[in-house]
Amino acid sequence: MPNVVVVGTQWGDEGKGRVVDLIAEKVDLVVRYQGGNNAGHTIVTNGKSIVLHHLPSGILRDDKVSLIGNGVVIDPKILLEEIEALKKSGYSVSPDNLIISDKVHVIMPYHKMIDISRENLAGNNKIGTTGRGIGPVYEDKYGRRGIKLSDLVNPDTFSKRLKTVLNERNLYLTKVLGSGPVDFDEVYNEYTQYGKELKPYMGDVSKILFDSINSDKDILFEGAQGTLLDIDFGTYPYVTSSNAGSGGVCVGTGVAPKSIDYVVGVTKAYTTRVGEGPFPSEETGEIEQRLREEGGEYGATTGRSRRCGWLDVVALKYAIRVNGISAFALTKLDVLSGFDTVKICTAYKCNGSLINEFPGSTEVLENCKPVYEEMDGWSEELTDIKDFDELPENAKKFILRVEELTGVPTWLVSIGPSREMYFELRELYS
Repeated sequence: MPNVVVVGTQWGDEGKGRVVDLIAEKVDLVVRYQGGNNAGHTIVTNGKSIVLHHLPSGILRDDKVSLIGNGVVIDPKILLEEIEALKKSGYSVSPDNLIISDKVHVIMPYHKMIDISRENLAGNNKIGTTGRGIGPVYEDKYGRRGIKLSDLVNPDTFSKRLKTVLNERNLYLTKVLGSGPVDFDEVYNEYTQYGKELKPYMGDVSKILFDSINSDKDILFEGAQGTLLDIDFGTYPYVTSSNAGSGGVCVGTGVAPKSIDYVVGVTKAYTTRVGEGPFPSEETGEIEQRLREEGGEYGATTGRSRRCGWLDVVALKYAIRVNGISAFALTKLDVLSGFDTVKICTAYKCNGSLINEFPGSTEVLENCKPVYEEMDGWSEELTDIKDFDELPENAKKFILRVEELTGVPTWLVSIGPSREMYFELRELYS
């Protein structure tokens, strides 16, 4: 079986966790390659919702090995709580099935303080972060002042690193952001303990993956946020701080590009985003509220309501190009049931000009208006559908039109929140 990457094609929240959970059944290892606990994957199994923030979705399957790559940033307190919560729910989490790269960077208390203080100072110009410290920890990583998990397990190294970093960060917190300083002893003692608890899970993820590939084991790579939140290819500056697309796999896990065989793009049958930033196909009023309520569009991490609108094929084709998407998993088709008409954004209009490509400038995108193709809707409930042929004719036409517009086949369609509510149109690697 090929090594496969699952990516979100929109602004996140497409249902990647559920898709990863399904594919995980067929692979040996599941690897998370970027992001932090600013993202949440919700998987509904046996009528119970499981929300994962750090852990790969494969952790819910006992016979799989889950790995957290070096491209991920961790909040050790939250990660340990997540591990403990899964254990209490009856899932097996141990160093035998969870391996964390010793190279992951650690979210420190000052990162969260900086994140929140900056947003408060920005006022109407805020980015819309989750306040989890993700941006500041990646900033420190690339500024060469980060603290890695391997530092936490070495008290002398950690002490030296923390003192050096705090000298600078406390100046920034107090003199620039007007916040209080961080106490060295308090942080050192707390995070040294986290290091002791996480040490058994530490490993060389890149070497493990290299050996697994050479042993013909099958690997699934999963990211957190969607393509349009990618630090390089998203709607900058309203983005996350890492590479959420398929290109992030190599730098986020230490595997070679030639080891990636197949990319599954996950897209909702409509579009959502959380936080600030341009959103050409966004709806307001009754339609937005209906999509939000029917789709349960509230953030798994923050509980914030998501902005909702119609499917944007301009953005979808852009995601196909920058990720090399092989097939789609189309989620939440059931949410569109009951609409008299459904819309697909096929182009933008900006200052009187027609735009068919997703613009690189956020300022241009903010001035783009959607050009819609309208299709007849359907009234039937879809939750009991088991095959493409059982779908209402207009639902079939919607799927086929998306395929026609994008040139990418649909592998899977989900028609409800539970793990088993889906059907396949074709074999995954056909």
